Amino acid sequence: MGILFSDAQRVSTNAYLKVTSWLNQGMPFRIKVTLAILLSLLLLLIIGPLILPIPALKDTEPAEQLADADSQFIDINNLSIHYKQKHNDAQDEHFLLLHDFASWSYTWHNVLPYFGGLGNAAAFDRPGFGLSARPLRGDWQDSNPYSLTGQSELSVALMDALGMNEGILVGHSTGATVALQLALTHPERVKALILVDPVVFDSGGLSPWVRPLLYSPQLRRVGPYFMRQLADEPGETLLRSSWYDPEAIDDATINAYRVPFQVENWDKALFELSKANQPHQLAEQLMNITVPVLVIAGENDALVTADLSEQLAQQLPDADLSLLAECGHIPQEECPDAFLSSVNDWLITQQLIPEGTTVTN
Repeated sequence: MGILFSDAQRVSTNAYLKVTSWLNQGMPFRIKVTLAILLSLLLLLIIGPLILPIPALKDTEPAEQLADADSQFIDINNLSIHYKQKHNDAQDEHFLLLHDFASWSYTWHNVLPYFGGLGNAAAFDRPGFGLSARPLRGDWQDSNPYSLTGQSELSVALMDALGMNEGILVGHSTGATVALQLALTHPERVKALILVDPVVFDSGGLSPWVRPLLYSPQLRRVGPYFMRQLADEPGETLLRSSWYDPEAIDDATINAYRVPFQVENWDKALFELSKANQPHQLAEQLMNITVPVLVIAGENDALVTADLSEQLAQQLPDADLSLLAECGHIPQEECPDAFLSSVNDWLITQQLIPEGTTVTN
């Protein structure tokens, strides 16, 4: 790294001397000063990130030390995946629960026992989130585990490992994006979809002119540092904006969302995920989703507005829509009773669970 900095400094010094020599050749003094200042600022932008001291990430621990008593870990595609599982041997339905960006399996803690009571239910942490592995560039050989394709394929592999030949996918927000991708690429594995405040019509990814910058030496070095802001006030602000009534968020919930920010390399992994977030064409393929779908959303969602959920339900061939009053972007946490009542009624209507099944948690 020291050699890199020395080379960068040597190149910048030589360039600066050449340009200043050119500036001294018969140019008005005022223009010389202006161009010299602009040149200095440009060099600062190019060289600064390479020599700026980046403090080490502090107070991190191995994921296993942050796990709960009911946490489980499994190796999937050479990655350690954290998940929680509830099951009822008397029932045979399978549910795989996929969380949102900047979230983790905790988001399902109010509703996982219900799904588990219907058979076999698992909520896992997608790579880059929660207590699952945070691979860095060079740690994978096949699909990027942070990409939409990579996360879909990992979900299928997890279903294989947990004995889910066919299941009902429950995806929240960007987790719903993964669920739709899986349904399109592996339709034989999906019996039905429950899409919670789903992100579909925002195709994902950054502006085309921004994306190449993420791969520059400068942003590769300082990008993870910028990601650390999520562990502070911006992250809590995002959580509060996800609820219809942010005053209802208790300390236990806030503390739970802080846990993933204690895992080693979480900042670098989040930057890798940002680079892997490419535009998709799911909205153009909705007619190919032939399984029954429940689109369920908070009527007061400020992040993915209700009209987008209505639009999705209209464009899917076999979809029902349920809007929950006085509820925001995370109904499974903010409005779990209304959420489960709506899900239970729909599963009965679709004859996916027996008539007379009640919500028990």
